Amino acid sequence: MFGSRLLGVALAVSAVTSCSSVSKGPGGEVTKVKYYFLQPLEVLQTQDPAIRFEREHYLHGAYTAAEQVARTGHYYTVMWKAADRTQPVTVRFEYRQANTALQVKKLEQEVTDVRGSNETPFRVVGPEFATDGRVSAWKVTLLRGKEELASQASYLWK
Repeated sequence: MFGSRLLGVALAVSAVTSCSSVSKGPGGEVTKVKYYFLQPLEVLQTQDPAIRFEREHYLHGAYTAAEQVARTGHYYTVMWKAADRTQPVTVRFEYRQANTALQVKKLEQEVTDVRGSNETPFRVVGPEFATDGRVSAWKVTLLRGKEELASQASYLWK
């Protein structure tokens, strides 16, 4: 009985480890891409304080309904590391939206203060979200100049 439980735990741990979202490259790694979809006018059906906190975090300071609607959309936080922390890194977020077919849009942020672990936020909200729709696929790339350090893409990115 105990042996079968131990085997079950070992299999579960190996499955979680093999499905890890870490994407290593020659000069860095994308450790995780955290995603949140905010619909402020939708009523939450949960009492979980963690879920309520995240929603309130993104709505902080939006007092009117118009301000809240302007924040509707997708929020991504890219967690990453770079092997060489002495030079700036550009984090590129490419994405496609439901109403724009295969058109690829791009957001970039240059990080000059590269640390051991880094977080870079991106968002697709407001009029862009209202007209072009939900994000259907995305790709994150860490760059130094023209050199690609690491990248990670969603399942539907091709």
